[in-house]
Amino acid sequence: MSDRRNVLTPEALTMIDLIARSGSFAAAARELGKVPSALTYSVRQLEDALDVLLFDRSSRQARLTAAGEELLHEGRRLLLEIDAVANRVKRIATGWETQLTLAVDTIVAPTAVFELIEAFYALRVATRGAPDSAPPTRLRLRSEVLSGTWETLATGEADLAIGGAGEPSQAAGIQCEPLGDVALVFAVAPHHPLAALPEPLAAETLAAHRIVAIADSARSFAPVTTGVQPGQDVLTVPTLAAKLEAQLRGLGCGFLPDSLVRRHAEAGRLVVKATALPRRAAPLRYAWRAGPNVTPGLALQWWLAQLRSAATRRALLRQHAGLVL
Repeated sequence: MSDRRNVLTPEALTMIDLIARSGSFAAAARELGKVPSALTYSVRQLEDALDVLLFDRSSRQARLTAAGEELLHEGRRLLLEIDAVANRVKRIATGWETQLTLAVDTIVAPTAVFELIEAFYALRVATRGAPDSAPPTRLRLRSEVLSGTWETLATGEADLAIGGAGEPSQAAGIQCEPLGDVALVFAVAPHHPLAALPEPLAAETLAAHRIVAIADSARSFAPVTTGVQPGQDVLTVPTLAAKLEAQLRGLGCGFLPDSLVRRHAEAGRLVVKATALPRRAAPLRYAWRAGPNVTPGLALQWWLAQLRSAATRRALLRQHAGLVL
């Protein structure tokens, strides 16, 4: 048992995770600043202590065995728990979290998000050994889509989710507030076939043309698809910026935030078309992990205070002008 504990360390679990994600010992070694043989030796030590094979040696790539997959899954969970413990200890000592992870849906205006991050880093707080410094909390920003935004919160991978559509998971310890509605308009490139057709465009007409859809980033939650007609061809992209780029190029059609489309329509790069479909608006929310016996850390308190501002919420919903393609 002691041998297992000696080798089953956070560093070893991180190494297995990195090898699995990079697909090879060599790539993982480069990222860790080690030689591949050092990783091979560490993996063998781990395999000997657990008396299992973690990687399939017959494959040219670093492919996990079933036992390796289980260790990877449980290891990731344990690493999250270790981070959570460190966070709780830090919060108790100073009130500031070690790290705050923000899961932001791709529909939220990134310019407004980064303005909030700038304001957070501009704070001046008194911490041990530094009477006038930036908050000691590290921020981690995740870009998510649809159900993936709520999934990160439910699984503990995020502390605050901003811009999720619909209702978050009903899991205990999650509190939710409305962010506001994003008005959506149907837009196509001027050279797209739909641009010249009379309005309103019928659902059958739309179904005959390729739509551009953003992939739900959920990994275990049921994925959500919106706006796709039965039998319609779909170009799936990972982000709102990619969806905009595809529609500017005439690769497909679809709904986009009105605030994002407006400047492109004024410049003649997009054409807004009325459709026979019900007028669309996306009601968005923000949510965070909370509980009857849990006091939010100072960093989360600051972010929640900003989100209570109507001006901040409007900026997050409408300030798309600075979206970088």
